[in-house]
Amino acid sequence: MPIPLGIDIASSLPSIHAVLLVGIALVFGFTNGKNSSAGIVAPLIATRALGYRSALIMAAVAEGIGPFLFGIAVARTIGADLIAPGAITLPVVYAALLAATGWNSVSLALGIPSSTSHALAGGMIGATWIGYGSDAILSGGVIKIVLALLLSPILSMIAGNVMLHTVIFLAQGATPRVNRTFRRGQIFSAVALALTYGSNDGQKIMGMIALGLVAAGEMPSFSIPLWVVAISAASICLGTLAGGRRTIRTVGRKFFRLRPVHGFSAQAASATVILGAALLGGPVSTSHVVSSTIVGAGTADRMQMVRWAVVERILSSWLITFPASAVVGMVLDLILRAILS
Repeated sequence: MPIPLGIDIASSLPSIHAVLLVGIALVFGFTNGKNSSAGIVAPLIATRALGYRSALIMAAVAEGIGPFLFGIAVARTIGADLIAPGAITLPVVYAALLAATGWNSVSLALGIPSSTSHALAGGMIGATWIGYGSDAILSGGVIKIVLALLLSPILSMIAGNVMLHTVIFLAQGATPRVNRTFRRGQIFSAVALALTYGSNDGQKIMGMIALGLVAAGEMPSFSIPLWVVAISAASICLGTLAGGRRTIRTVGRKFFRLRPVHGFSAQAASATVILGAALLGGPVSTSHVVSSTIVGAGTADRMQMVRWAVVERILSSWLITFPASAVVGMVLDLILRAILS
């Protein structure tokens, strides 16, 4: 069939940069799902509420639904409130995505629950600062991100502690069979956690894809089309199904020996904190929140039962994530600007 005159097929196709940026963002989403899924499934596996494969499938399905439920406040913080419109360029978006994806991959190899929020924000800020100066970094977005990342572990630890005390108080006088109830309850709390995780972390992927499309000239301004939501959800689902076994072992076994009451309390507290952050637009780290609520639940039982050496190792990795990603973002931006110019 002849092609109608006046239609430019080449101009209707997405640019190579748009395709590459979306592809890298989806790889970032995959590594994010593979790393952060540990916080959702590890307590289920550790307490034998569900088997390994069943826990991953349940988490993946709930995470795929999450991005469609709770708005785009986090995506807007990442994509529109952190750097000035003039700094939304190909080198900056490439550098941020590559820095965050690289850090996720290193954390998976080491079996340490990492913060993709730290890595992504660090990469973006480092690349923007070296390329466009500090004036291109929007203070409002930075403050929101820093507050979310600093306060969420503290609030999560308190929430885990309070939740366990509350659950134990409500269950006082119960027979040991109550553990069966907590084990079943873990499944519901894990579903709630997976939904909120899918919403919060899915929005980070959405925000970066939208930024990439703006930088590549495919969209005039920041917005989140429905197809972006769908492919972001799919990337997290696939990453979760791949499951990072080493990270799952760290979260589920190395803090202390989890019982069903700990798993239920930690997951319920985590879901509450992450949902609140998603509605307020704070891109919190799921790994931070879940690890902190587990430690908080442990301290509510006995301070001595927590393996503090493991906590210190993970805390150290959290502290170096932001500056390390910022430095990587700077270096990548310099290299990419030289190549793309």
